[in-house]
Amino acid sequence: MTALPDTTDTTYDFVGIGLGPFNLGLACLTEPIEELNGIFLDSKPDFEWHAGMFLDGAHLQTPFMSDLVTLADPTSPYSFLNYLKEKGRLYSFYIRENFYPLRVEYDDYCRWAANKLSNVRFSTTVGEIVHDGERYVVRTTAGEEFRARRLVLGTGTSPHYPEAVSGLGGDFFHNSRYVQNKAELQKKRSITIVGSGQSAAEIYQDLLSEIDVHGYQLNWVTRSPRFFPLEYTKLTLEMTSPEYVDYFRALPEATRYRLSAQQKGLFKGIDGDLVNDIFDLLYQKNLGGPVPTRLLTNSALTGAAYENGAYRLSFRQEEQEKDFELTSEGLVLATGYAYTEPEFLRPVRDRLRYDSRGNFDVARNYAIDSTGREVFLQNAGVHAHSITSPDLGMGPYRNSYIIRELLGSEYYPVEKTIAFQEFAV
Repeated sequence: MTALPDTTDTTYDFVGIGLGPFNLGLACLTEPIEELNGIFLDSKPDFEWHAGMFLDGAHLQTPFMSDLVTLADPTSPYSFLNYLKEKGRLYSFYIRENFYPLRVEYDDYCRWAANKLSNVRFSTTVGEIVHDGERYVVRTTAGEEFRARRLVLGTGTSPHYPEAVSGLGGDFFHNSRYVQNKAELQKKRSITIVGSGQSAAEIYQDLLSEIDVHGYQLNWVTRSPRFFPLEYTKLTLEMTSPEYVDYFRALPEATRYRLSAQQKGLFKGIDGDLVNDIFDLLYQKNLGGPVPTRLLTNSALTGAAYENGAYRLSFRQEEQEKDFELTSEGLVLATGYAYTEPEFLRPVRDRLRYDSRGNFDVARNYAIDSTGREVFLQNAGVHAHSITSPDLGMGPYRNSYIIRELLGSEYYPVEKTIAFQEFAV
């Protein structure tokens, strides 16, 4: 890719907005393509990926080959292995014999890649996007304009807060800010974690490991029927495949939404080893007497009030159909993330496609505009592309596909079949 020009009068082939792992991977893969002139904008001052969950020992749930580029281009200089080589840690990683990078290590890898690129701009906030009849005009809050024939949206998801905590006071927080708030949280006499997935489990284990040091009551409440482990068998992993995308995308819309709700355990479950480690830790702590902790399943948060320095939390035990309450001084919401359509798209909404539920109608080629070839979406498409949408390992595949759409020819080979099983009859 050619170096960025000094003026915003240039018409780019595309502008990428947002720099999470998926658009960062696209930036890495398009950098060497001379035929493509693109730029990536992000409002943050530097790359950041879930810094609030950098717990000691926390690691990715996908192997290192699901990095920014390898599954599209194993020879790319932006691979995780090349990062390790440059950092002098390749042999240590080899001897470690663990395919799963530490979370803080993956973040550092992404920062390393971002710092090598000439096609990214941080501290650049998009204010609005308009269409002048021929091109998209991306206007920043600083008054700059970037013109492009196409857009790639990678603004990602934001912390999700249940309706029950709307307007709630106090110092509760989402798990995305756990590390920053841990010290103050542990000064409280009681702590409740609400959530079902990996983040809730990691926080519970972290707080449980120090429960006898601080002496708090620790509760973990989930609306799931049990503490679901992430399903990670090899035939299930074949659902992150081009064939499954083809199959899923061709299903009726109502069926896709139903399956999306049923398949959360395939990408939002808890690492099986972590579930077992938590049990072992509970067993160990219990040798000295009952541990001041409760684990409650099937319990949905229905209401919350903050008074006199504590939260009164209302829950519904859904199988028993019974209501109950917990009082807790500390509250951590590990309630996941949700996609919110950026406000800057409002002027061009008439050019975008939506399904019957008001979500983007994501085409097979990841386009969401009426022409089917101008605006592409990273992630945020579980309802249209199944569990492949948030999967890090499918990021390079999606980017190879988008690059083919941008170029009009295949630069990186786009796999069509990789699965042994058949999804459709």
